[in-house]
Amino acid sequence: MCCDSSNATRGGTIRALLLLAVCRGVVVNRRSRVARGFTLLEMLVVMVIIGLLAGLVGPRLFGKVDTSKVQTARTQIKMLKSALGIMQLDVSNLPLTEDGLRYLVEAPKTEPQQSQWKGPYIDGGMPLDPWGNPYVLKVPGTDNQPFSIMSYGADGKAGGEGLAADVVL
Repeated sequence: MCCDSSNATRGGTIRALLLLAVCRGVVVNRRSRVARGFTLLEMLVVMVIIGLLAGLVGPRLFGKVDTSKVQTARTQIKMLKSALGIMQLDVSNLPLTEDGLRYLVEAPKTEPQQSQWKGPYIDGGMPLDPWGNPYVLKVPGTDNQPFSIMSYGADGKAGGEGLAADVVL
């Protein structure tokens, strides 16, 4: 009933056209311009909001990554200590500091250790620490232990503080 031609002729031509457009389901803007996207200002506001959120949340996430690397190093050192303990039971002694941990993946060159070796004692080769450096074996170890396995931390050098501190178990 809203599209009745008698209603369209009474209110004038513009009113009739608007009424006809509404009856047919067409939405007409006052300026007859169709909105097609976002303005540059709207896009800039969104980019600023995203930048602020990234600035607030990003450092917290990256801080967790660094502490998780220290935890990963501790876990790998525990695994290496266990494997070295099993190897020590098999060959009756520890490798020298100079030989490092390579005897966990390859047999010693000297007898009787070569014939007693039942490895490899870890799968997939010798792992590197989370910072890409090799683990270090110290014989004798720290705190009156027979051996210590350590990672030199983020800087790859002995000593250091914070994330660059040595990880020793």
